[in-house]
Amino acid sequence: MIPLPRYEQVKRHILEGIEAGDYEAGDKLPSENELVRELNVSRMTVNRALRELTEEGHIIRRAGMGSFVADRRMRGHAADIQSIREELQARGESWSADVLFLEEIALPKDIAGEMNRTAGDKVYYLLVVHKGDGMPIELEERWVNPEIAPDLLAQDFETTTPTEYLLAVAPLLRAEHVVRAVAVTPSERRLLEVSEGAPCLEIGRRTWTGERVASYARLLYPGDRYELTARFSPVGAASNT
Repeated sequence: MIPLPRYEQVKRHILEGIEAGDYEAGDKLPSENELVRELNVSRMTVNRALRELTEEGHIIRRAGMGSFVADRRMRGHAADIQSIREELQARGESWSADVLFLEEIALPKDIAGEMNRTAGDKVYYLLVVHKGDGMPIELEERWVNPEIAPDLLAQDFETTTPTEYLLAVAPLLRAEHVVRAVAVTPSERRLLEVSEGAPCLEIGRRTWTGERVASYARLLYPGDRYELTARFSPVGAASNT
């Protein structure tokens, strides 16, 4: 039997400690120096093990503080992301979708920065029109890191949404939303079935799994069919729950 590489042995040692309950969510793990001494391995080996555990979503590394066990139970809700199907069902509408593109492409230069990758890298691309009661409500254009969701191209996104699939296969660490009013292109206007000059809302959404960007999505909505709401509390305000 071929022995595991040393960094994999370090990963297994840490994961076994988490699974056994020696370390719970939020607990600080032994430092790199402590692991080097305890396991008799090099610092480079420990660093690689911790980096991969971070990328896989098992731990969180904080500069100057160390490594901590991630709370995987809460990750899917950390950014309060719902799929468009859930939003439509909540208001009593039926969801359907038309998948226009689902393929591997070279990452465009204008999207490379959003993905923290190099232009020309191979990524998965999809373009989907989501409908509520048969009326277009969201045009989803998304670029996905294939290392995060290697089976994405085999999915049927007319029976499930990309958001639902990605939340299931890639634990969500954090998300970023950028909201703006935009003028859409003629092709986007046709797909959303809006008239020329009609107001539209765009949400640029980046999601992370571990320290890697899992996907970047450009979501377009007709302004007269969709509204975005948020609730905030002042910093330090007392809870009234």
